[in-house]
Amino acid sequence: MGILEVQNVNKRFGGLQALNNVNLNVEEGSVHAIIGPNGAGKSTLLNCFVGRLTPDTGSVMFNGQSLLGIKPHEINQTGVSRVFQTPEIFTDLTVLENVMIPAFAKRDGAYKLNPFKRVREEAEVRDAAEEVLVDVGLQDKKNMTAAEMSRGDKRRLEMAMCLVQDPKLLLLDEPTAGMARADTNRTIDLLKHIGETRGITKVVIEHDMHVVFSLADKISVLAQGTVLVEDKPENIKGHPKVREAYLGEAQV
Repeated sequence: MGILEVQNVNKRFGGLQALNNVNLNVEEGSVHAIIGPNGAGKSTLLNCFVGRLTPDTGSVMFNGQSLLGIKPHEINQTGVSRVFQTPEIFTDLTVLENVMIPAFAKRDGAYKLNPFKRVREEAEVRDAAEEVLVDVGLQDKKNMTAAEMSRGDKRRLEMAMCLVQDPKLLLLDEPTAGMARADTNRTIDLLKHIGETRGITKVVIEHDMHVVFSLADKISVLAQGTVLVEDKPENIKGHPKVREAYLGEAQV
């Protein structure tokens, strides 16, 4: 059994079959990449994992527990964190305060009235936040306002906001989108470091094949809402179904 098991998931939007009998098995401690052309259903599938969408049929199990019908913040409490395609941070707060907010929420189970004041008073939360900032290489920017950061550093900050919650499963939606190659390579190194030091299972949606083949232990190829093939990276590169999905039958 995997830490994340998806069986026969279907999702339709009107006349569009966005997901068609999708099956996925993510092994604990692994990096599992989901790739495919635009419109393949990748983000729809990810939204089914975090409670933003509910499949029409099928099951999504995390650590043996069904995630269906559970609210997003409750799924987060089970140990699932998500890094969005566009970083979701508090731009008017400092880097340290950004990391302290989710740490406080994780500890108390939900955001409380005026959490910002309470968070600043919590020494243990501050210590945990500073430890994570060291882990992602942002300790020297902890007092900087988040709005002043580069896109690459904002991505690191969002990862820190996830890591401080001590997740078992990290979902990353296009973690290097819009980055220069240098920032992309730093993000790859960071994700490898997280894997080595924390052992967090990661599911990565990514268009950049350099990122995918640098990180993934296994790859699922999604096209028109269907998993075409799931295999190790070395068996994916030249797979005829993968080439057809990306290039079209006439190009194969």
